[in-house]
Amino acid sequence: MKTRRTTRTMLRPLLPPRRKDSHKGDYGRLLVVAGSRGMTGAAVLAARAALKAGAGLVTVACPETERRLVAAALPEAMTFGAPSKNGAFSLKAASAIAAFSRGKNFDLLLIGPGLSTAGEVPAFVIKLLKLLDLPAVLDADALNAAALRGFPRSAACRIITPHPGEAARLLGGTIKDRPAAAAALAKLCGGAAVLKGAGTVISDGVSALLNTTGGPELAKGGSGDVLAGLCAGLWAQAGLRSSFTLKTAFESAALAVFLHGRCGE
Repeated sequence: MKTRRTTRTMLRPLLPPRRKDSHKGDYGRLLVVAGSRGMTGAAVLAARAALKAGAGLVTVACPETERRLVAAALPEAMTFGAPSKNGAFSLKAASAIAAFSRGKNFDLLLIGPGLSTAGEVPAFVIKLLKLLDLPAVLDADALNAAALRGFPRSAACRIITPHPGEAARLLGGTIKDRPAAAAALAKLCGGAAVLKGAGTVISDGVSALLNTTGGPELAKGGSGDVLAGLCAGLWAQAGLRSSFTLKTAFESAALAVFLHGRCGE
């Protein structure tokens, strides 16, 4: 597989100037489903990164017991508290979030940061993906749920952001050839894959990009949550400028990884 290296020149056109007469609705309505007791920070980091990336409206759905913590940390985002058990989403939360979403005109879903894999969470993730069927960025525990139960079929495109351990669980084996693994992950999820790690690889299932920014300074908790938020925030805008296709998913993921690394530097 041909693998190219990302450059500023390659990616700069993906950040066009904003129209002077634009409004927040032009930059994407994003639903972030994240957090659990002890991991509300993941929801906050992901949502804040999406806002920093330029998403127009961000709503965070989190377990009802944790909503006040998230709301206090994110005054610029809206929040929704969904049914929970022991500080994590219950299965009933899927129907509650789907009902809350009606009429909200969400363009994109980000699901996974800080969810945990406790109790009914894996079943909740799969049920919600079936109920909403939006273009989606899947990270962290959403990927662990998919490894257990498979990705629900969807006509909507996706971006997934696994680290090597999550990727190995999804593919059912060890990761040796990173570009080939990223391509396999992209085909598995029906979208674009970001295989994180030293030398992050982004693939659309046919081609692959090797990221050239960042380094060991990003080896810390929370980096993945920020990257997922950047992917969602940038794709929300690109999808509205064009459409939520594999092309815009791949381009947005590549841009997010590049900017994430540059910020870390």
